Amino acid sequence: MKVVTLADFQQFTDDKMKKNNLFQTERFFCDIYCFEPRQEQKGHVHGDQDKVYIVLEGQGTFQVGTDHRMLEAGQGILAPAGEEHGVKNHTSHRLIILVFVAPNHA
Repeated sequence: MKVVTLADFQQFTDDKMKKNNLFQTERFFCDIYCFEPRQEQKGHVHGDQDKVYIVLEGQGTFQVGTDHRMLEAGQGILAPAGEEHGVKNHTSHRLIILVFVAPNHA
């Protein structure tokens, strides 16, 4: 059994947001994304994967399709397969997000 401590995976870089992998199998992965102020994950599409973002710390602007929403700690969203999605830390504080990705079996 793999046991992780989330704080151990909260690593940042100055040049771009940092993806820190917690768990990964052939069917699923779970990462912590760490954003310094003003860093972003540009809009992109996964054709066959759903993605869930859960904000652990800070605030960010999340895009799913043409919708943009500000989320804060304790809130989350689903980016369904095929929908463009991205995240921007629009604040002067760090943003930490728990991310789950799994294939779409619709």
